[in-house]
Amino acid sequence: MRVLFTANPEKAHLLAMVSMAWALRTAGHEVRFASQPAFTSTITQAGLTAVAVGRDVDLWDLIPRDPRFPNWVWEPEYGLPTPYDVVDDPSRATWEHMVEGYQEQLTSWHKPASFPMISGLVEFAQAWKPDLILWEPLSLAGPIAARACGAAHARLLWGVDVFGLTRQHYLRLRGDRTEDPLGGWLAGYARRFGGDFAEDMLTGHFTIDQLPSSLRVEADLHYESVQFTPYGGPAVVPKWLWEKPSKPRVALTMGLSLTDHKAGYKISVQDVFDALADLDIELVATIAESAQPAVTHVPDNVRMVPYVPLHALVPTCTALINHGGFGTVMTTARHGVPQLVVPWDFDAPALAARVGQQGSALVTRADEASGQSIRDSVLRLLGEAPFRDRAGELQREIQALPTPNELVGRLEELTTTYRA
Repeated sequence: MRVLFTANPEKAHLLAMVSMAWALRTAGHEVRFASQPAFTSTITQAGLTAVAVGRDVDLWDLIPRDPRFPNWVWEPEYGLPTPYDVVDDPSRATWEHMVEGYQEQLTSWHKPASFPMISGLVEFAQAWKPDLILWEPLSLAGPIAARACGAAHARLLWGVDVFGLTRQHYLRLRGDRTEDPLGGWLAGYARRFGGDFAEDMLTGHFTIDQLPSSLRVEADLHYESVQFTPYGGPAVVPKWLWEKPSKPRVALTMGLSLTDHKAGYKISVQDVFDALADLDIELVATIAESAQPAVTHVPDNVRMVPYVPLHALVPTCTALINHGGFGTVMTTARHGVPQLVVPWDFDAPALAARVGQQGSALVTRADEASGQSIRDSVLRLLGEAPFRDRAGELQREIQALPTPNELVGRLEELTTTYRA
């Protein structure tokens, strides 16, 4: 069958989709990956066939900026924006909050982020005629294209399903009301292509979730489970990583997304270095080159590098400090390593909370984290066996899920069921 993947031009989202794309490709299916033209090189680096659609618009350039400060650098707020914040606090789920929140996100985020790709993706889908379209939750051009060409389609999640659960709150509150900012916008495209709006245009015919059940947030939807398989882009394993460390190795990574978009880290790397300097550990800190000038002193027990393949580093570690990004948290969990999560942006706090509840991690808000609090948490992760035990349980839970290759047959069945 023909399978079309599509994602907005955000590297972290693409990385979470690559293993499923390759599983389908190696099973003999034709696979194409569509995104904006400037993103095609990132797709082809993963060995996938890219399709350039629409025009280039940087999602991060759409984030509102204060006009009084032309050089102002975007500073993300803590956690989920309205209306998706109902996932963290269901008491916020009122009708007014949901409608106003959806309207705000439609006009400032979803619509301008998806619009540049819609016509091009529809044109390609109608010409290529995919059987199945897999789209990440922010790429709403995907379900529009599926409606236009009659393909089965599904969301492929890269984190906690805040979108599905938020929509469930909205539907529960709607009653006889007709106001639906996000659904109404999609309904216009459905009518353009001879159909009517249905909820699958927001949540897919089904959803592929890479989180194990202990970390999930589920709506009343059709979910298919798959084992998270790390892919971090082109990588070379450095020689120092070939051998087992002589002392406990702790890794520090704050991810790539924020520094890639000039937002910076929320914690002080120097404070962390100073607080851990006297511990008998090896601290491997992956610090982006743009953030390294803020580091004035590197202690003897610290190895600071701009990048190292996470899937190669994590198995050598006793503990890991991270920002709560999906790929980082799940790569760490897959290898059974306890972690300290200092989350800040979007769904990172929601994911961190669930890993903390599972018992394999400690969690501290990034704006509340200090060198001393991070030191105290690292000592607990290194010295208290329950964290290692729970990390091992989480690892086994992940490994028990179907691999991407094992899910392919199920996707073939679902495609037959849902394809028009």
